[in-house]
Amino acid sequence: MDRYDVVVVGGGPGGYVAAIRCAQLGLKTACIDMWLDGDNKPSLGGTCLNVGCIPSKALLDTSHHYHRLKHEFAYHGIKSKGAAIDVAQMMVRKDDIVKSLTGGVAALFMKNKVTWLQGHGKLLSNQQIEFTPHKKENNEIKSATLEAEHIIIATGSVSAIVDSLPLDGDHIVDSTGALSFDEVPKTLAVIGGGVIGLELGSVWNRLGSKVTVLIRRDQFLPAVDKQLADAALKELRGQGLEVLLNTKTKSAKVTARHVVVTIEDQKGEKELKFDRVLVATGRKPNTAGLNAEEIGLTLDKGGFIAVDERCRTNLPNVYAIGDVVRGPMLAHKASEEGVAVAEHIAGEVSHINYNTIPWVIYTWPEIAWVGKTSQELTESGVGFKQGVFPFMANGRARAMGDMVGMVKILSDAKDDTILGVHIMGPNASELIAEAVLAMEFSASSEDIARTIHAHPSLAEAMHEAALAVDNRAVHF
Repeated sequence: MDRYDVVVVGGGPGGYVAAIRCAQLGLKTACIDMWLDGDNKPSLGGTCLNVGCIPSKALLDTSHHYHRLKHEFAYHGIKSKGAAIDVAQMMVRKDDIVKSLTGGVAALFMKNKVTWLQGHGKLLSNQQIEFTPHKKENNEIKSATLEAEHIIIATGSVSAIVDSLPLDGDHIVDSTGALSFDEVPKTLAVIGGGVIGLELGSVWNRLGSKVTVLIRRDQFLPAVDKQLADAALKELRGQGLEVLLNTKTKSAKVTARHVVVTIEDQKGEKELKFDRVLVATGRKPNTAGLNAEEIGLTLDKGGFIAVDERCRTNLPNVYAIGDVVRGPMLAHKASEEGVAVAEHIAGEVSHINYNTIPWVIYTWPEIAWVGKTSQELTESGVGFKQGVFPFMANGRARAMGDMVGMVKILSDAKDDTILGVHIMGPNASELIAEAVLAMEFSASSEDIARTIHAHPSLAEAMHEAALAVDNRAVHF
């Protein structure tokens, strides 16, 4: 029986980072991962690297370039008559990026002496794991039992299945399918108005598809500060996305020529026809095949593995991190939990501040935020001040031709401690890091206001928003 100090089950952003950090700390570590890529070959990185964060950003980047070429570059004096999108080449580029990064993780495993076990891991009692490899020996698959002093479960999440919206992998797809269309659909329905739906809807809208986003709730992006959410809705509609709020999708059926989607809104029930449908109604924790019930691993009502503040499960020396536990389903959250658990196992001090985890929606303009929204503070009765600065008044944004959006800073009315920062605008995903760092050090808006920012830069919008908290913005 092979014995390890740590066995990690799952090789996504939580699992592979946990495994590498454990190995760096001198622990004999193995990582069991069952992911197979499109060529049926083992591939590390989980959903994020293979069919999530990375490929979607590759397509967002390509589609953004194409959209600007078609609609914005003429104002710059750049002529692009006859420009066209080669979808096949776009997909080649996306796949190349994925392969380079997943291959990079494999190289990091080798560098740090992490044993990569390619197959399925099933938890047994007494810190034992049954490992079933993908690869056959003598034409049969032989399972082996591993023993680990510590186990880290990092099996991630999967798309939530909706019975009335059956996926066929071609006309009705989940996010994985929408990352691999071989042509631009003339019409596309996106069911669900969350991060995944809006990002992939934006990709195909920019490339020429008529995209309709069907959202059951009556509020757009409820987790986002309402001022920014309202501005984002207006902007995305202006870009051509048809966003229907308060619209329930009842069914989707593939016919000879279309996908017929039955919806119900305030006016009643009706049918809409599309070439393809993306079902992006959320994700759920992936605990299938872990043997949770048999070994007594506690799950909560939502199917998440129950853990304490140190990601410890109810079983001794068994931890769980990432999408499979409470908290936001974000790759960087999973990675930080992986590091924290590894350091805890090694006897070091570890800590995660869940109040300073940044969120990003990679539409364009991007939307990023950290901390509380104005509606959350109002509902909880916390007194706050706010400062807002629009990118239209920022010199670098004007030079770039990206002036839509704003920076909004919320601080405590009593001591000016920053409570939340919300950005809608160009490169918001990069700008939010300053806010996260400031909040991690319990900074005030005055601290940012007194920090010199380079000119001209987009970051000056952060500086001006901090000044605006005390009604002393210079350029607006």
